[in-house]
Amino acid sequence: MFIDTHAHLFYPNFNGEIDAVLDRAKNASVDYIIVPATDLASSAQSIELSENYDFIYATAGIHPHDTKEWDDSLIAKIRALAKHPKVVAIGEIGLDYYYDFSPRDTQIDAFKKQIELAIEIDKPIIVHNRDSNEDIMQIARSYKGSGLKAQFHCFAGTLSDARELIEMGHFISFTGNITFKKADNIRKIVSGIETDNLLLETDSPFMTPVPHRGQRNEPAYVSLVAEQIAEIQNLTIEDVARTTSYNSFRLFGVGKKPDLKFTYQIGKSLYVNVTNRCNADCVFCDRKGAAVVKGHSLKMSKSEEPPASTYIKEIGDPKKYSEIVFCGYGEPTIRWAVVKEVAAYVKKNGGKTRLNTDGHGNFINKKDITPEMKGLIDTVSISLNSVDPDQYAKLMRVEPSLHKEMIDFAKKAKKYSHVVMSIVGLSEVDTEEAKKFVIDEIGVDFRVREYF
Repeated sequence: MFIDTHAHLFYPNFNGEIDAVLDRAKNASVDYIIVPATDLASSAQSIELSENYDFIYATAGIHPHDTKEWDDSLIAKIRALAKHPKVVAIGEIGLDYYYDFSPRDTQIDAFKKQIELAIEIDKPIIVHNRDSNEDIMQIARSYKGSGLKAQFHCFAGTLSDARELIEMGHFISFTGNITFKKADNIRKIVSGIETDNLLLETDSPFMTPVPHRGQRNEPAYVSLVAEQIAEIQNLTIEDVARTTSYNSFRLFGVGKKPDLKFTYQIGKSLYVNVTNRCNADCVFCDRKGAAVVKGHSLKMSKSEEPPASTYIKEIGDPKKYSEIVFCGYGEPTIRWAVVKEVAAYVKKNGGKTRLNTDGHGNFINKKDITPEMKGLIDTVSISLNSVDPDQYAKLMRVEPSLHKEMIDFAKKAKKYSHVVMSIVGLSEVDTEEAKKFVIDEIGVDFRVREYF
């Protein structure tokens, strides 16, 4: 269920107890553990642990504390260690200006040299950052587009920094410090980052979460970090575990890719994966990529699209869920007949329904389908994305004329259903202008969909 991506199990305070610690981790549903090294000796220890336990993976690298005697010849030694099949990253590397155990220029040199090694051998890095955020961000920017992938562990930047790093393709993780009483600022950052961009970690034996603060940390406590993230983001702990575990697979290759889902639960809602087909090709959509959301794989071809009966069977009692949502990495109104059949079943059996759409349903079906929503679709969520037709066309890769089509669809749909229009939170889109347009001119509700 959980993957602890950062546990220094080679530390002396685990000596003689490692089997008991790992048993507790297993009992706490920890499937895999990554043990990040801090120098050459701990790299070897990390590898030895990975050889002794099949669910442990290793890294190789030199922590900024240990770069005081850095020599470029060390790269060859790290490269040799990194050839081990269970070494999944170069790390823990980075900068630490809090303790300054090593000269800052030397830290930066070692950091960059190890980044370049990671790019060369196509492995991600695990980044340490303490009181060095400005230089960390500058260095990260300098490798943008290089293919570098990173975990920014025990994240120490701002929400803006996190979003910039995510745009570069990196992942963010937080430790037990998000459970600390005075950590409201960190929790606020967590609230602004989608779980699709997060990893779980303990940073054992440090950063012990509440209620064990003051004791030695260990991988079994990673569930407490997951619980806090779930609470902050109004998700279930299963949502957080599933999503972050898939993220570990994406970054480190640890774990496995999820199987195709026809229906999938997030929070208290059940989503119906209607189709991957779409008349749009949004720049922010992963439909043509992995097509995974919150750890659920939605990737399917037209031939794999199931009939309404399959969805109905999987839904069962719709009252078990807060709503049944017709969604996925495609446009559900392409299979409008299937949506109507499933929605009729849901409504007949006391459930609530929502349709997530690009608002092109009338254009796609060559008729006005909005009257058919009456009594079947409780809420229609329409992707406005921009009030400007040209910007809309660029974001969705459609003809600008479809912007007018979408607006017309919204105005007609509000006669039969509760309508919400939304935009993706991109910097180039004017949120306030969109909100005013939706509320004042269309007369429906408005919301922002998080991109990060």
